[in-house]
Amino acid sequence: MTESGRCPWCGTDPLYVHYHDTVWGRPEYDDRALFEKLCLDGQQAGLSWITILRKQDSYRSAYDGFDPERIVRYGDDKVAELLANPGIIRNRLKVQSIIRNARGYLELRERGQGFADFLWSFVAGQPIQNRWRTLDEVPVTTNESEAMSRALKKQGFTFVGPTIVYAFMQATGMVNDHLTGCPQHHQCAQLAG
Repeated sequence: MTESGRCPWCGTDPLYVHYHDTVWGRPEYDDRALFEKLCLDGQQAGLSWITILRKQDSYRSAYDGFDPERIVRYGDDKVAELLANPGIIRNRLKVQSIIRNARGYLELRERGQGFADFLWSFVAGQPIQNRWRTLDEVPVTTNESEAMSRALKKQGFTFVGPTIVYAFMQATGMVNDHLTGCPQHHQCAQLAG
């Protein structure tokens, strides 16, 4: 635990501390916000989350506010523009991943399935309330993240392995993995109601 009692992974960087205190672990039910977060977590593959967090505004600008209907229409010119954008991770596979993920999102919607409903079904619609005392206890994957990963891949999503998906589940409050000594643990549990 840090001096403040926060989870130690956020360190002392003000941006990271703010993210820990106001975003991470809070249940998110908005389709578009969940789509953005899943795409950003995929961008983290091989990098630290703070790298992506620092680029989040640039990502929102570059990807039209993560509007799947706009993203799905990106052609070669837009991909080239994205690959030249220093405000995002300029990796062709990661750029193409967001476009593919937009297709998967829209296909779900066309079948009458809301993205939030689809994702939250893997935790029966309610956040899992874990009670970890130390970071060493927190898993990197779970049965739920493995099932969600398989279902997302079947839907055409990429950069959604079980470890990325579990980080996504933690961040969006599908699981409460704030350590029990962290003030946010109790707050997130109350939000889950």
